[in-house]
Amino acid sequence: MKTVLTIAGSDCSGGAGIQADLKTIAAHKLYGMSAITALTAQNTLGVKDVFAVPAEFLREQLVCVFDDIFPDAVKIGMVADAAKIEVIAQTLQTYHPANIVLDPVMISSSGHALLEEAATEALTKKLFPCVDLLTPNIPEAEYLSGLTISTTQGMENAARELSRKYQTAVLLKGGHRTDLAVDVLFYHGDFYRYEGERIENPNTHGTGCTLSSAIACNLAMGRNMEEAVRLAKQYLTGAIRAQLDLGAGSGPLEHTYWLECGGKDGTF
Repeated sequence: MKTVLTIAGSDCSGGAGIQADLKTIAAHKLYGMSAITALTAQNTLGVKDVFAVPAEFLREQLVCVFDDIFPDAVKIGMVADAAKIEVIAQTLQTYHPANIVLDPVMISSSGHALLEEAATEALTKKLFPCVDLLTPNIPEAEYLSGLTISTTQGMENAARELSRKYQTAVLLKGGHRTDLAVDVLFYHGDFYRYEGERIENPNTHGTGCTLSSAIACNLAMGRNMEEAVRLAKQYLTGAIRAQLDLGAGSGPLEHTYWLECGGKDGTF
């Protein structure tokens, strides 16, 4: 059985973070493992509190995983602070796992910064060079590239600049656009566009976590980057289309919709 490690924060309400990642990994019939960077007290209405895991304890979690059940892919989400980013980067450089996907949780959907300046610097200088794929949203891509993005061409320009700057593939997510539902992948000098339907569903908590984890799953199964992204997008679309409605705010996705529609070989 193929294995995937998720390094991220915990969401006690189950919609995002470690919980969403593990549900996604299970949906792909892979074995999921986790290293928790922070505990959050949150629900569909928002985050109430955050309890950071000490950096040395994060290191212990990572070493225990890598020394016993080596992952075929790694997904990285919320990393919290510079000390933990250093620990993750050092561990990846020691063990050299393949197929590392990083969802740079830097700027919220509402435009608020989620990392302090020191953590952002550590993320870009220490962790970005270790990964195979970055999956920024438009505000994050604008911040990292210094470019303004309002069109698909603008997305391509930013993706290419980020790939050049950090020497990695880039999937720029276009969920913030209101005119068109399109994501752009820049990989080995080529662009791939993923135009999808815009589904009317207010419950989209954890979409970024779910997408990046699904990509990691497909890479773990041996698929190339373009195919891994395409299949992950199909899975995410199905999880949104299932119209799960839980909680009083922006609710979670239906990660197990595949039980009724298939997905035995990772396709949905």
